[in-house]
Amino acid sequence: MKKSTLKELLIKRRDGTITSEERLLLETWYNHYADQAVPFENTSRYLTDMQALDQAFATKEKSKSVKLWPRLVAAAVIILIAGAGLFYYDLKTKEINNQVVVTNDIPPGALSATLTLASGKKIRLSDEANVELANEAGISISKTADGQLIYELKEGAGSSDKINTLSTEKGETYILTLPDKSKVWLNAASKLTYSASLLKNGKRSIKLEGEAYFEIAKDRAHPFVVESKGQEVEVLGTHFNINSYSDEGATKTTLLEGSVRVSSPAKRASRTGGNTDKVTLKPGQQASNNGTALQVGEADIESVTDWKNGDFFLNRVDFRTAMRKIARWYDVELIYDSSIPDDIQSSGYISRGKKLSSVLKLIERSGQVKFRVQGRKVYIYK
Repeated sequence: MKKSTLKELLIKRRDGTITSEERLLLETWYNHYADQAVPFENTSRYLTDMQALDQAFATKEKSKSVKLWPRLVAAAVIILIAGAGLFYYDLKTKEINNQVVVTNDIPPGALSATLTLASGKKIRLSDEANVELANEAGISISKTADGQLIYELKEGAGSSDKINTLSTEKGETYILTLPDKSKVWLNAASKLTYSASLLKNGKRSIKLEGEAYFEIAKDRAHPFVVESKGQEVEVLGTHFNINSYSDEGATKTTLLEGSVRVSSPAKRASRTGGNTDKVTLKPGQQASNNGTALQVGEADIESVTDWKNGDFFLNRVDFRTAMRKIARWYDVELIYDSSIPDDIQSSGYISRGKKLSSVLKLIERSGQVKFRVQGRKVYIYK
């Protein structure tokens, strides 16, 4: 059984929508290959189950044969075949009833971006060999074999005011390593602006438009500051995600590790003597800035970081928000029929490496919407 299918079953198990046949299929497969150090039956936590699943796959790969008593083997085969048949029948039935109308399928996005140097020279990273691309004021800029952009300070190099920009179009993503060894994952339709040396007025400064995930190297002498739509985020060393797309209602900063301070000159500040609105986040929290005030709440980490992990995790996500994520990755235009309500919730889990039709078929299984794809336009109707 494919790992992606097992992940779908784990999500259904966690959400309480799994059938008895699907549960039997999932648990029987797992029990064949499980590492008993990670109990599957005694926990309902999704992430723990995912770790157990990964260990089970690792165990399976290490051994091409599993020694079982003959009757246990026979029983397992019967259960697996029956369960797989029921699961396959269930999915095929839903697909037949909810066919996505596609005149042309659209492939997923790719690892690509454009680097604009201080001189104005533009470099399409997907077209370049794995070599040094530029050298500015003692700062080497190169592309690695696995498609990452890396800045390295040469000996004797100081601060530089030369501004570089790394930008992605719709359907593109890229990974950047800054001179201080901090790492940034840039999502589709996004842009980072920064000095080649990263340092500005004693701080490591960067400007973001769109969405990025940050793993910041610790440097207490030089705080790291991310400027985005209507706010600044200041850190010393941590992991966090910022979603600052112009077509989203709020800029969302989500902390996974460490501590960050989010500040914004909110409109309500005029009632408090002009002070900046500030909040300090703890791991697992999210700050939402709509331009009026900052609100802090618990974050759904899976749905926030799905893109960085190469997935679409759509459970408990507003439908139109989910569709905007999909549109950016596949570079398509969304056209809604007037019959589509505003309060639909999406569901599902699928790799971003799939073609668009596969993603839309997954969403259609809810029975709430249907899709028709023509060229680069996706029509959404009841």
